[in-house]
Amino acid sequence: MYMEMAPVMQLYNVFRNRWCGAYWASKGIRVIPTVNWGDESTFDFCFDGIEKGSAVAVSTYMASEHGNRKDQKEWFMAGYNEMRRRIEPEKIICYNTPFPEMQGGIVFVDYERSSWKYMSYERNFQKEGLDAFKVGGAPSRSCATIEPFLIGGSFKGGGSAYGGKWKQKTEFEKRLFGKSGEIKISYKRDGTKYETKIGDNGKAVRERHYTKAPNPKYHTNPHDHIINWLGPDEHPDPGPAINYFDGNVPEFKSRICHRSGEFKMIDDESFKTISDFKQSMRYHGEVVFMWAETTYGIFWDGKRYCIAQADGANEKWCDTSDEILEYMVGSDSLRDVITQVTVIERTI
Repeated sequence: MYMEMAPVMQLYNVFRNRWCGAYWASKGIRVIPTVNWGDESTFDFCFDGIEKGSAVAVSTYMASEHGNRKDQKEWFMAGYNEMRRRIEPEKIICYNTPFPEMQGGIVFVDYERSSWKYMSYERNFQKEGLDAFKVGGAPSRSCATIEPFLIGGSFKGGGSAYGGKWKQKTEFEKRLFGKSGEIKISYKRDGTKYETKIGDNGKAVRERHYTKAPNPKYHTNPHDHIINWLGPDEHPDPGPAINYFDGNVPEFKSRICHRSGEFKMIDDESFKTISDFKQSMRYHGEVVFMWAETTYGIFWDGKRYCIAQADGANEKWCDTSDEILEYMVGSDSLRDVITQVTVIERTI
């Protein structure tokens, strides 16, 4: 139940939650209902249908600061305390780390240890079966503003689907902010040079990459990207590469003719989870990585993703991040090794 949902959808999802629980209970299955809430206006119905003194389940995942999400503890605790007052649960299963302020008989379930990063059996499901309920992959630009509660397959629910405005996680991402009109110069660990032009609002509007990666057939050295800022979270979303195959490269200049000092980035750019990788793809990041002594690259052409070896061999075009994860890097599925590959470069 996301805050961005229309009230009728919030009510409908509570109904579906209770209906499924009642049906399973009628078949002799022990049910622990998941309790969720929106703002205070949902308190009139979101706790209905749950027996007093029973065990319940909650999740702090969407309310906790992680990735580029801000902490939403104030919203969570308001609903949590109201839930305890109305239901008086005997036990509370908490999916993800509990907040220190949470009272009650809490049973902690580690989010990371139950996430897709560790679910090696997930790939054994038939694709047709998964398509019926999977949400995520590469949402269109339009759905980023129309259906925020569906973005990215956020199955854990609760709070704002956006989690507040985007914040930089790494030093490299700080290049996207600066003084109006300046051009910031930075280098990645492999020596790749970036020039980032800052717009009137202090955010990047255009960027030049001095590299052929991740695929020389589709990227000139240099090539440019328009930087868009999407959704209420204002997340950077680089457009497709602007190439100069004729060799006529325009000057990359600023109206105030100021270039900031050069600095080298040494961030750890590895993907910590499958969700981390999917987020990078969702915002059309370019990635260069190495596995089993072979270098691979991923980029977005404005419509689809392309993954291939760095020289263009074994090219595959994909519509979603899940299709990219099916790509074979040598004898391994990318899904199985994405958190182990050596990331040479990633833009998001």
